[in-house]
Amino acid sequence: MEQTLLTVENLRTNNAFKYVADASLTTILKMCKEERFPANTVIFQENTRGERLYFVLDGRIKISKVTKYGAETVLAQLTKGDFFGEMELLDDQSRSARTTAIENSICASISKQDFDNLVKSNNIVQVNLLKNLTKRLRSADQAIVNELDRTVEISKQHINKLNTLIDAAKSVNSTLDLDKLLEIILETSIKSIAADRGTLYLVDELKGEIWSKALRGNEAIEIRLPLGKGLAGYVAKTGEIVSIPDAYNDPRFNPEVDKKSGYRTNNMLTMPMRNRDGKIIGVFQMLNKKGGPFTSQDEEFLNALSIHASIAIENAHLAQEMVNNERLSAVGRMASTIIHDIKNPMGTLRVYAQVMKKKSGNEEATKLADEMIHQVDRFVNMTQEILDFSKGVSSTNMEEVDFGEVMEGVLLFIEKDLTKANVQLARKLNFSGKAKVDQDKLIRVFYNIASNARDAMPEGGTLTVSTESLGDMVKIEFTDTGTGMPEEVKRKIFEPFVTYGKKHGTGLGMAIVKKVIDDHKGKIEIDSELGKGTTIRMMLPTIP
Repeated sequence: MEQTLLTVENLRTNNAFKYVADASLTTILKMCKEERFPANTVIFQENTRGERLYFVLDGRIKISKVTKYGAETVLAQLTKGDFFGEMELLDDQSRSARTTAIENSICASISKQDFDNLVKSNNIVQVNLLKNLTKRLRSADQAIVNELDRTVEISKQHINKLNTLIDAAKSVNSTLDLDKLLEIILETSIKSIAADRGTLYLVDELKGEIWSKALRGNEAIEIRLPLGKGLAGYVAKTGEIVSIPDAYNDPRFNPEVDKKSGYRTNNMLTMPMRNRDGKIIGVFQMLNKKGGPFTSQDEEFLNALSIHASIAIENAHLAQEMVNNERLSAVGRMASTIIHDIKNPMGTLRVYAQVMKKKSGNEEATKLADEMIHQVDRFVNMTQEILDFSKGVSSTNMEEVDFGEVMEGVLLFIEKDLTKANVQLARKLNFSGKAKVDQDKLIRVFYNIASNARDAMPEGGTLTVSTESLGDMVKIEFTDTGTGMPEEVKRKIFEPFVTYGKKHGTGLGMAIVKKVIDDHKGKIEIDSELGKGTTIRMMLPTIP
């Protein structure tokens, strides 16, 4: 059986009974009932009827108010020697606050009737009650003032964050140039959450990668990571927020990056950038917040910024698409005019060449006539191809061919142009199976790639063409020893109107090449480095 705390000695230590005579305390003790309240027990709720007065013998009690939004404000904390519940008994009103045991607590309590009799008969108890009420009111006033101050400060912080977000939204919507936009989003993110530096990655769904740009000297290079690799790749794949307050004591952090760069990472925050539909389109990775680790408020800000950033990125893509569509439309109109204007003269030239071929007994003249016919057909087909591309027309004439023969025929034709430019052609043809292709379009693809390689080797060089079986695909590679291209150009080389190192051309050649390969359900990719040449790699389905 638990030992009772309901004794005269314990009552004497209570503020309500200071200076009360022992005889009176003995009488009061008989009125009391001992009550035990486990931790977190609500002793009474607000707006209930007051039936008893409580004297704290042991433990801790809190008196609090709950707002209509569910927030709790603590008005007072009571310990041994305090009492509570007197106001409701004095004014005969409902309870004005909620009372809860913070920890296991023991109280003595008396009924309302005994309380009324005690107040009427004992002046000392009356004075003690008044003193306690005054003290309680002062304490409650100060608690309310403190809470108001805290609320005002929180409101100021929210207003500041809102203003920061508004300014950030203005910044990220200030340009439609994607490269410039990504710089602005990153700079705004770093500044807004007081980070030292950071990286912004975008998701490339087609390649299953995330990519970003970084400066190496004066050159912008592109960083690419597979989805799921590294912290940024992991966040892009899972959508999880990773906040690391102490980088070198967290196994998820890879210190090798610091060793290579010479930079010391103390804390970091990696979180997804989502669009308004909740889809992950990128990743923020922030390093070294000034003044301590990143906070949940930083996460909330970046999450809010994500919406504005994603809309701005989408607008930049749409604007570029509109510009390209308008330019394609202009190219289409030009190509249509050219085809209309040259159809008759080109047809006449082709007929003349055929007549020359038939009537000439000279072998050299026959070769020249064949070359004229071929060039006329190539020119007309190329113009028609540009017209079709600008209109979005996609038609193929697929037929089963001996792929080795097609490649050999293409290379014989290409070699003539290369030889004139002092470019050696090296053959490594290790595939001779069957494939279903549009032969004319594929020939133009290979010719276009070889022409670009020739232009990249103005002083001469070597173009190596190789084929290799990869299961149900054939891999074709064109590798030159030319000037190569910067990362920025390489990333955009398959986009319309992108050209590099050429004074002629429409900028549609590689875009058309990719379209043809896509129409064949194939794949195309590029490896290139300034000063070290370029490799165009294609994979096409084969026939077993």
